[in-house]
Amino acid sequence: MLVLTRKVNESLRIGNHIRIRVLDQNGKQVRLGIEAPKEMRVIREELFEWVANANRSAADHKPEDQSE
Repeated sequence: MLVLTRKVNESLRIGNHIRIRVLDQNGKQVRLGIEAPKEMRVIREELFEWVANANRSAADHKPEDQSE
């Protein structure tokens, strides 16, 4: 893992098309601005994990035999 220190209004680049800028810091909270191509999905980690867990649960669920 790469660990960086950035101040407010400083940014970092990921490749040629993604820029992450520190917008504000208030105590332990940091506001980030992310510029990325529209086709690239950017979501919070906890939402990503929730969706992944829901997908795993759905894949593991075996529907009951509904034949009559």
